[in-house]
Amino acid sequence: MSGPIFEDLSGVSTASFSNPYDALIAASENDPAELQARYITHRNTRNSQQKAKMLDKDFSGPNIDPILLRLSDSTVEPGFVDPRHCLVFWGRPSQKIKNLIDRVQQELLTVAPTLEITHSKKAEEIQKIVDSLSDKIPAITDYTVQHRARLIKPMISFDASALALSFVPAAGEASARGRTKADDAYTYHHLRRDLFSRCQDIGVTVDSRYVVPSSHLTIGRFIYTKDFVDDKGVYDASKMEVFIKKIEEINAWLEKEFWPEHHGGNVPDGADWLVGEEKGLNCRMGTLWYGGGESVHEGQGF
Repeated sequence: MSGPIFEDLSGVSTASFSNPYDALIAASENDPAELQARYITHRNTRNSQQKAKMLDKDFSGPNIDPILLRLSDSTVEPGFVDPRHCLVFWGRPSQKIKNLIDRVQQELLTVAPTLEITHSKKAEEIQKIVDSLSDKIPAITDYTVQHRARLIKPMISFDASALALSFVPAAGEASARGRTKADDAYTYHHLRRDLFSRCQDIGVTVDSRYVVPSSHLTIGRFIYTKDFVDDKGVYDASKMEVFIKKIEEINAWLEKEFWPEHHGGNVPDGADWLVGEEKGLNCRMGTLWYGGGESVHEGQGF
């Protein structure tokens, strides 16, 4: 089972690059501010497209995640097991970012109480890849110790299937961390590029679910339609309008509270995230679409 195709809406084509992450870096002339702008363009454009789709008169309701539904409600298909096994290098959020996610989730649950808060191969294929990578994994999971990419400007990104808290690469914005423009010259996109190259160099084919300019943490998925139907079980477009309005209210709050533009150009405490802080990258395998699986190796934090 494969995931959805994610379209790059930043105006960049990866077709002529063996490492797709090089495309955006080249188009941005290695300028962090321009690269950040491309991330913002992609994020804003996608949200606008999804809003129009979900408020269109022909929209019939959110896309239910059939696998998560079965894992959450055992009565749907007793004994069901997620068949999708994955191998990833995860950058786990810091405690301050987790606290922010919790605040956002609680707000979303006021209008969608049944929202579930929480890429694929067979198990034996994943194990074969892990075996081939075993002695190289520590160097990859520790990579962020010396390559510290910073993310800022949290915002909810959404579509008809899920919601995520998304970020964009920093570009020298001041914060209590004391980061400089030189520090932020190495961006999150450079980190993605380098990890892609390291895997390629040791002969592992990287089958990323997406290479578009996005950095996000999924914070909710739809598994029921009951939040968006009337008392007769018929889809009610007005309830989706309320849901979209709540997302926009939260995004306005996030921008006011956590974006540097509203704080004299300074990033407020807890609003920027250094990938790899507290915990290094986590090489994880198994049925991990919803946070499960097992760790192969956890990197060093800082």
